[in-house]
Amino acid sequence: MTMLSQVAAVIVTYNRSDKLARVLDALALQTRRADTIYVVDNASTDDTEQVVAAKNMPEVRYIKLPKNVGGAGGFHEGMKIAYAEGAHYLWISDDDAYPEPDALEELLNGIRDFEARYQWRPSFACSRVEWIDGSLCEMNVPAPVWDWPRFLSRETLYTLVVSCSFVSVLIPRWAVADHGLPIADYFIWFDDAEYTRRIARSYPGIFVPDSRVIHDTPENKGVNFSLITDKNVWKFAYGARNEASYHRRERGLMGVLSFARNVRGQMRAGQVSSELKRKIYKAIWDGYRFKPAIVRV
Repeated sequence: MTMLSQVAAVIVTYNRSDKLARVLDALALQTRRADTIYVVDNASTDDTEQVVAAKNMPEVRYIKLPKNVGGAGGFHEGMKIAYAEGAHYLWISDDDAYPEPDALEELLNGIRDFEARYQWRPSFACSRVEWIDGSLCEMNVPAPVWDWPRFLSRETLYTLVVSCSFVSVLIPRWAVADHGLPIADYFIWFDDAEYTRRIARSYPGIFVPDSRVIHDTPENKGVNFSLITDKNVWKFAYGARNEASYHRRERGLMGVLSFARNVRGQMRAGQVSSELKRKIYKAIWDGYRFKPAIVRV
C-alpha cells in the first residue's frame, strides 16, 4: 500500500471505555478500513487501556497522555503523530461517535470525485452526523459558505461548508502542511470550528451526506449560550474564551464586541442567571487577551 492511500483515524478519548469499544467495533467494520487508528487517551482513570488491548486490532496505536489536555490537546497530539508518520488523510472523530460501515469510504470517494470533477481541492470532507434516534445532531451541523449549492446537483450532492465539528471529518495531508495543527491551548470547544475555518481559507470543505455517523450524546442540543446551567458553564466558558480569541485574531476589537453582543442576546433569551452571565463575560474578556500559538508541522 503506497503512502498516497494511507488513512489514519484519530480518536480522542477520556473515561468512556464502553463507548470507545463501540467506536472501535465500528471502525473494524468499515468497508475501507483505516490503515492506522490512533487512540489518544487523555489520562483516563477507567479501564480504557485494557479495553483497547482486548480488541486485538493490529492497526490500533494506543497513546496515553500524561495528563488530560482536553479534546483540543488530544487532537493536536494525535494529528501531529499521524502526520509525522506519513498519513495522507486524517480521519478525525470522537469517542462516542459510531460511523456507519461505509462512512470513511464515502468521505474518501467524495474528496477524490470532487477533485476529479472540478479541479478544486476541498480542505476537508465531513459526514452527516445523526443523533441516536436518527435525527440530525444539532451540535454537529457544518456551517455553509454563501454559495453552498454551487456544485449541488442530482448526481453530486456536495455542498460547500466553511467549518464543521471534529465528529467524522477527513482532512488531507496538504491542508495540515499548509495550515498547521489545531490549537492545543483551547482545551475544549471551538477548536474544531477554528481549525476547519482556518484550513478552509485554501478552499471550502464539502459536506458528504452519504457518509453517516451516529453521535451518542446525552441530549440532542446545539451550542447556544441560552442553554447555560451551573453544570455546563465551565464548557461554555471555554467556548466563549476560545471564540473571542478567534474573533480578536481575525477581526480585532470589533469582532469581539460583535460576538459578545450575540452571546448577550442568547443568554438574555435563555434567562441565564446574573452569576453565570458574569462568568461568561469574564471568559470573553480573557479571550480578548488570549493569543494561543498556531503550531506548524
